[in-house]
Amino acid sequence: MNGQTRLGARPYPYESMLANPQALDRLDVEFRWGSYGIRMLKFHHTSFPPGKIAHFHKHSDYEFHFIPRGKGKVILGNDPFSLHEGMMYLTGPGLMHYQEADAFEAMDELCLHIDIHRLEDGLAGADDWGARWERAEADSCIHLLEQLPARPVMDTYRAMECFLTAYRAWHDNQPGVMTVIKQSIIQILLRMTRAYETMPQQELPSRDMKHYRYQLAVQFIKDNYMAPLTLEIVAERVQISARQLQRIFREQTGGTFSEYIEQVRLMHICTELAASDATIDQIAFQNGFSSANYLHYVFKKKLGTTPMQYRLHNAQRS
Repeated sequence: MNGQTRLGARPYPYESMLANPQALDRLDVEFRWGSYGIRMLKFHHTSFPPGKIAHFHKHSDYEFHFIPRGKGKVILGNDPFSLHEGMMYLTGPGLMHYQEADAFEAMDELCLHIDIHRLEDGLAGADDWGARWERAEADSCIHLLEQLPARPVMDTYRAMECFLTAYRAWHDNQPGVMTVIKQSIIQILLRMTRAYETMPQQELPSRDMKHYRYQLAVQFIKDNYMAPLTLEIVAERVQISARQLQRIFREQTGGTFSEYIEQVRLMHICTELAASDATIDQIAFQNGFSSANYLHYVFKKKLGTTPMQYRLHNAQRS
């Protein structure tokens, strides 16, 4: 979705990067920070079209992910998390992860991928000119990076703005461009660790479990919407009571369980009305409605028109 305008969207702060999103990747950037050598592997903007999946994979390096626009989800190890604008997370060495854009909305990502090596000590004047302080700060930051929990948080200290700072330095051919890029990378590391430092070390497990069970229920509904699903059937599937599941749907969607199922079924029915020659009765039964009359009632109530009128309208448009 690079370079495309999203209807109703406010100005995108990283629009200038879309002209050449991988520009910084072409630079051979490596530098010393305290006792560490840092090599930049990737430093770019990328976009996931709606529904795009990056299947499970891992790295031997550190990859910093920021979401400047859109939404989706990530699975870190075995734990799924929703993603939305302003969030960030780290995938450290060996962490299996999976990324997916929302089915109906693209997800942009700013990605910094670096290799970090501990360097041998013994340099002449190693404690001169502030080197001791830099080494202590680098040691502290890298130590925190190694312990960051595998979960997204909000970019509280605006680390993703450093991507734009580095890109503008390259684009404008600013004096000291390599120094600006080095400082931008260091700031990303410092700001990310600081954001996690201010977070409680452990999230409330009830909140995590609610979201997880909601995702299980949603996936089961999407896989079985054509069957006569009830609140009790789905609640048993996710191993909670029907009352708990109803409450979770109200918290997550603002509506009821039944309203969500109707929404999923109507989405499929609209597609079939426009693309197939099946009768209204056939479409109703194939999508979990007990009768064409009940489908007519729900369709009219939710969409303001009847299934037949919807089909005729789409036929005229095509």
